[in-house]
Amino acid sequence: MKSLLRYLKDYTKESVLAPLFKMLEASFELLVPLVMAAVIDVGIAQEDRPYIVKMCFVLIALGLIGLVCSITAQYFSAKAASGFGTGVRHALFEHIQKLTFTEMDTIGSSTLITRLTSDINQTQSGVNLVLRLFLRSPFIVFGAMIMAFTVDVKAAMIFVVVIPVLSVIVFGIMLVTMPLYRKVQSYVDRVLLTTRENLAGVRVIRAFNKEQEEREKFEQENQTLTDAQKFVGRISGLMNPLTYIVVNGGIIALIYAGAIRVNIGDLTQGEVVALINYMSQILTELVKLANLIITVTKAVACGNRIGSVLNIQPDMEDGDQILSVENIYPAADGRQSGQKIPAVEFDHVSLTYKGAGGESLTDISFRAMKGQTIGIIGGTGSGKSSLVNLIPRFYDATQGKIRIFGKDIREIQIESLREHIGIVPQKAVLFKGTIAENLRWGNENASDDELEEALAISQAKEFVDRKPDRTEFQIEQGGRNLSGGQKQRLTIARALVRKPEILILDDSASALDFATDAALRSAIRSMKGSPAVFIVSQRASSVQYADQIIVLDDGEAAGIGTHEELLASCPAYQEIYYSQFPEEAQANG
Repeated sequence: MKSLLRYLKDYTKESVLAPLFKMLEASFELLVPLVMAAVIDVGIAQEDRPYIVKMCFVLIALGLIGLVCSITAQYFSAKAASGFGTGVRHALFEHIQKLTFTEMDTIGSSTLITRLTSDINQTQSGVNLVLRLFLRSPFIVFGAMIMAFTVDVKAAMIFVVVIPVLSVIVFGIMLVTMPLYRKVQSYVDRVLLTTRENLAGVRVIRAFNKEQEEREKFEQENQTLTDAQKFVGRISGLMNPLTYIVVNGGIIALIYAGAIRVNIGDLTQGEVVALINYMSQILTELVKLANLIITVTKAVACGNRIGSVLNIQPDMEDGDQILSVENIYPAADGRQSGQKIPAVEFDHVSLTYKGAGGESLTDISFRAMKGQTIGIIGGTGSGKSSLVNLIPRFYDATQGKIRIFGKDIREIQIESLREHIGIVPQKAVLFKGTIAENLRWGNENASDDELEEALAISQAKEFVDRKPDRTEFQIEQGGRNLSGGQKQRLTIARALVRKPEILILDDSASALDFATDAALRSAIRSMKGSPAVFIVSQRASSVQYADQIIVLDDGEAAGIGTHEELLASCPAYQEIYYSQFPEEAQANG
């Protein structure tokens, strides 16, 4: 939690003024019992009406000044707390963007969402209450005790007994509940995970008639959270009754001792009332302090959870070299000499995912020249997506080297690297907004002509022309109002708008018919700029015309070559191809 306090540095003025004005309010509040004592001992005892009226105006003035101080303090504390929450939220979101895929897989998205929302809200509330009450409540508690000593030393000894007992109760409960609140937040993570899975997979759940099982699972997770909250709530709930018992016991002792002292003339009635008011103030403030402690306990637990994410250092170090057209093609005669530099080179590359039992890729070596089309084919789980995910450095190879235009990928700035790569992932992801807005994710400065060109190459122009307002057509969240093939073509167009040097199509045409798929591949091959194209597919027809085909089998390269070469020499490729074209298998059999 301490590490998060740096986000208050821009609100130092507010963080100082808020408790300062609260202290001023508390100071005026501590004067009220003395004024009341004077009203009783002087005004009422001597039947001095003008004095009583004068003291009433003093009380009104103290109340108004306290109100102004309180409102001012509320304003400054709210401003500081809101700014703190905003700063933490921005920092956490920015930090999450820097985490590698490995770390994102390890942490899990559900817990990150909880920390971005619920946890930050709890810490913001904690900061707000601390600025308002953390100094005010102890100030009034100890101030009331000191003021009691100015009234009567013997009677004030009751305060000396009551306050330490109350401190033990308050801080004891805080120490017990702090780890419990941390556990409660972890149960919130689990409920959120179950909820997200049910919402994302609602069609699958209904298709397999699993609503009842999922409802029971949710109820079980929710009940676990409820039980944990009730348990810690019962402990926190002891705060108010215990403090009330102690303070009211102190008031009883004060009334008893005060009655005896008044009877023998050591105390006045007004002084006894002042002492009881001070004890009542202590009671009120300790109730506030108890609620503050509960909120702060939650805030500290949540702040520690946020801090644990912020303390995760990405295990992928950024390079310092910038990949640009000038250093890709350094020769004076322009891009011609650059044709000899491999766009992508894998040199004995292996990959092991964190926590995995074995390698997902083993000793992969190949070269892809600019303008070439590289097909990657293999069975499910053979490592096709793992291979192409290494090119934009979503993961780092555990062995071997990957070079992009002759430069070690680890030496290139990640942002600079990805500016030259267009990626179309397996799952077509679109965002709420117009078609044009989605396409400009590839290049925010793209002109309308460039958008039209990308739509034409991706074979999306055909259905976009039929949409009302064409590229201004509104896409719903997740592309719900588009078919699977339409979403895939738009994601391809989004990657093409970037005009990348390297284009990766990760099984991104699976929803397209064979004719559209063939037209798409033909259009990409004739693109200006001649990018190196990687086509990941389980369809042999999608890769058979590639300049080079990499056949993966259980993470190893079972064969690398052209369609004809692999058909003649690679059993793994033969099995895939002839299973999809059985008539050719019979003709050759």
